[in-house]
Amino acid sequence: MATIAVTEAEFGETIKDGIVFVDFWATWCPPCRMFGPVFEAASDEHTDAVFAKIDTDEQRDLSAALGISSIPTLMAFRDGYLVYREAGALNNKQFAQLIDQVKALDMEQLKAEAEAAKAG
Repeated sequence: MATIAVTEAEFGETIKDGIVFVDFWATWCPPCRMFGPVFEAASDEHTDAVFAKIDTDEQRDLSAALGISSIPTLMAFRDGYLVYREAGALNNKQFAQLIDQVKALDMEQLKAEAEAAKAG
């Protein structure tokens, strides 16, 4: 699966189900251009996940709402839950390890912990 461009209007629906990796980037950003091919290659290899790209220049309101202050910023979601967020470019090996970790998460445990935290 190739990467998909996501807008503010599509963001909520995109992250709602399954495994989703989101790359916040801009064309003028050298580290973003370095990470782009890594992200694209992973999208081809891991067809069981969604790989979304958000251009921070085109989606300023969404980027601001999510507190994106450095790019590239990578987020990972499982079934609508944010499970990873970090600024900075990853190499192939680092990104592959992150993908494996996100896939291995025990979502029932994560959801139970989130509910317990809400109940407080």
